[in-house]
Amino acid sequence: MNLLEEIKKLSQAEKILLVEQIWDDMAREREDDLTQEQKDELDRRLDLAEEGKIQYHSWADVKERIRLLKKDV
Repeated sequence: MNLLEEIKKLSQAEKILLVEQIWDDMAREREDDLTQEQKDELDRRLDLAEEGKIQYHSWADVKERIRLLKKDV
């Protein structure tokens, strides 16, 4: 059985579901690689986001700030 050939037989929706399942599986494996300290920090940041205590910046703003910082150096 050739896995790629089997995947090609799937519908677009089935392929998307397959990718989601693979991604979720990889995320679970990756999560196991985190230390408890890292998990705690991620939880802290999620809490701040849910409480509206995080200020977000657009990619354009971040690039501009980096450009200005580099200019000062």
